[in-house]
Amino acid sequence: MENIVLAVHLILALCLIGVVLLQRSEGGGLGMGGGGGGGAVSARGVATALTKLTWIFAIAFICTSIGLTVIAAQKSSGSSVVDRLGTQAPATESTTTPSGSDLLPPPATDAPTLPPRAD
Repeated sequence: MENIVLAVHLILALCLIGVVLLQRSEGGGLGMGGGGGGGAVSARGVATALTKLTWIFAIAFICTSIGLTVIAAQKSSGSSVVDRLGTQAPATESTTTPSGSDLLPPPATDAPTLPPRAD
């Protein structure tokens, strides 16, 4: 269900972007308007239709946003992030404190030896 709502949400987002870009702004923009001409639909009619279409897409976009939020909240109700990880703290093997020699790395056998210091 979530995937379907998400797909519709993405399609609505793309349609909303396209419709907004098609509208004629004060600066001209990508507007479909133009000169007069003998078209069947006037520039005012196109602007009104695009405005209505923008409102429809915007309302549908907000509804799918709220729907996705509700679905996500239902999925995560009653559990925390730590519960979903399902991991526990690693248990230590020994309860004794390591000595100083345990903290040093093992000596390398193939490492070159250094000459004695001349102090």
